Amino acid sequence: MFKYVLLFALIAFAAADDDVHAVVKTLSSDVRTDGFDYALETSNSISQRASGDVHGNIHGDFSWVDPHGEHVQVAYVADENGYQPSGQWIPTPPPIPAAIVKAIEWINAHPSKDYH
Repeated sequence: MFKYVLLFALIAFAAADDDVHAVVKTLSSDVRTDGFDYALETSNSISQRASGDVHGNIHGDFSWVDPHGEHVQVAYVADENGYQPSGQWIPTPPPIPAAIVKAIEWINAHPSKDYH
């Protein structure tokens, strides 16, 4: 089911652009009792790959070329720790302010006393 939803989402993304005549160049799917492997590539540079295991862990990546001609790629892991994307296009949080870092260091250096 997941692969078909993703396939339709990628095709819809392609159709939203001017490239409405994209075709599927490669589509492979291997579903086994111990997991699966899936790959898709279209003529307009959209691709997606995923592998899963019997425990529900999934590793994969997807990519496309943005309207400015830049290749966008995102890799991900989905496991007991949730969905974890990575790539230069994933926003990152700002650095922790120095005052907060200093306060955390002080707290770690001065643990509270247990009065029990």
